[in-house]
Amino acid sequence: MLYLIRSLTSNSILSTIIINIFKMSKHHHYKTTIQWTGNKGTGTNNYRSYERSHTIAVDHKAIIEASSDPAFRGDKTKHNPEDLFLSSLSSCHMLWYLHFCSEAGIIVIDYIDHATGIMEETATGSGHFSEVTLNPTVTITEKSMIERAKELHFKANEFCFIANSVNFPVKHIPTVLIKSI
Repeated sequence: MLYLIRSLTSNSILSTIIINIFKMSKHHHYKTTIQWTGNKGTGTNNYRSYERSHTIAVDHKAIIEASSDPAFRGDKTKHNPEDLFLSSLSSCHMLWYLHFCSEAGIIVIDYIDHATGIMEETATGSGHFSEVTLNPTVTITEKSMIERAKELHFKANEFCFIANSVNFPVKHIPTVLIKSI
């Protein structure tokens, strides 16, 4: 960013100072290990000869047993990439939302989101998400804060790292409930 600062010196001479301020961006690095566990003895000899099972490991965290979506020969009892993607978007939104509520003096005592996503499969077999809808139900303690609590979902969407990384609309249908503590 380039800022132009004008000031009067002690002897009334106008001086112009140009200051370059470079806002340093922060980089956060992530690392994950995916290991295929679905070799039934013949490897990928043919499309039906192997399972889609795999593990997702991140240092110091529980291992996630995963597979593909059942529509793609996966195990319905395991998480799949589409589930995890939708969960990442919903989780990131929730964390920003709670942050902004905390800053705004809105006391949230419960939060649940039943997020939905639509993935379109193309004729070639590839695909992409075309939309996600977050359906958060938030319980707060003050009736006077209902409208502000709803508004903060849109601010959370502007800051959500995952929402900022997708190329489709993320819709929000928030519900705000009141409960005294």
